[in-house]
Amino acid sequence: MTDVAKLAGVSAQTVSRVSNGSPGVVETTRAQVLAAMKELGYRPNSAARALKSGRFHTLGVILFNISTTGNTRTLEAIATSAAQEGYAITLLPVAVPTQDSVRGAFTRMGELAVDGVIILMEAHLLDASTVTLPPRTHVVVADSNAGDRYRVVDTDQIGGARAAVRHLLELGHDTVWHVAGPADSYSAERRVDAWRTALRSRRREVPEPLRGDWTADSGYRAGLRLAQEPGCTAVFVANDQMALGVLRALHEQGRTVPGEVSVVGFDDLPEAASFLPPLTTIHQDFSEVGRRCVEELLAQIRSDEAGTGTTLVPTRLVARASTAPPPDTE
Repeated sequence: MTDVAKLAGVSAQTVSRVSNGSPGVVETTRAQVLAAMKELGYRPNSAARALKSGRFHTLGVILFNISTTGNTRTLEAIATSAAQEGYAITLLPVAVPTQDSVRGAFTRMGELAVDGVIILMEAHLLDASTVTLPPRTHVVVADSNAGDRYRVVDTDQIGGARAAVRHLLELGHDTVWHVAGPADSYSAERRVDAWRTALRSRRREVPEPLRGDWTADSGYRAGLRLAQEPGCTAVFVANDQMALGVLRALHEQGRTVPGEVSVVGFDDLPEAASFLPPLTTIHQDFSEVGRRCVEELLAQIRSDEAGTGTTLVPTRLVARASTAPPPDTE
C-alpha cells in the first residue's frame, strides 16, 4: 500500500479508501490510485482487512431446493444487491430439509467467514431447540412466520390470496375451489387460510382443498379431479406451475377455460402470459424480497444489533384471459 501511495502521489489512507470503495475520493485521484495498483500488481488483502475491521464483506445464504422459481429469482436478487453493496455471497444448499441437515448447515456456516446469514427455507425447521444459530450471527429469514425471533422478509401471501378469491367472486362465481401447495409449506398454508377465510367472510361454501407439491404434474392430477366436479366454475391455484397442470387437465377433459372454469394462479411467472389461455395470477416481487433481505441484514450488521419483526412485500392481481363470469351469468 505504501508503494502504491508513493507511485500515485497520495497518502496511504487515500489508497485504503480507494481499495475499500469508499465515497468522497476525487475521480482523478481514484484513477491515479487504480492505475498505480494495476502497475504494481497490488490487490488488497481481504483477510488482513477482515482482521482489522472484523468484517468479511460476505453474506451466507442457506437454502433448500435451489431449483424452484421463487428461490432462484430471490437468490439472483440477493447476489445482485449484495454486490452493489460491496459484498459477496457464500451459498450453502441443504439437500434434505431435516433438522439434522439444517443444524449441520448452521454449523458449517458458523465456520465460514460470513458477516450474516439469509435463510431461504421453511421456518419450521428453525423451531427445534436443537437448532441454534452461531453466537452473534445476524440473520434474516425469507418466507417465514418466525418474526418473533428473527428478522423476516415475506411476500404478502394473505393479501394475494384474498385478492384472487375476491376477483373470482366479483365475477359472479358462487364459490372458489383451491389447489394448495404442500402442507409443510408456510406460504402454502397462509394461502389456504386466506382463501378459506375470504370465502367464509362472504358466507360461501368452502370446498375441500386439493393438495399439490408445487409441480405442474401435481396440478394436472388435481385438475383431473376438478374436471369431474360439475359445480366447479372457479379455481384458485397456489402457484403458476400447478395452474399450468390444471389448465392442461381441464382442456383434456373438455372443460373450457374460462368459458366453464376460471383459473387464477400465484407468482406471475414470466411465462404466465404465454399460457393457453394467458393466466390471471397474483404477482409477487421476488426481486424485491431478495433486495430487502440484503437491506435488512446489512442494517443489522452495521448496527451490530439483532432484529425481529416482519417486512411484507405487496402483491397484486394481474388479470388476463383465464378468468370470466360463470356460464350462467354471461
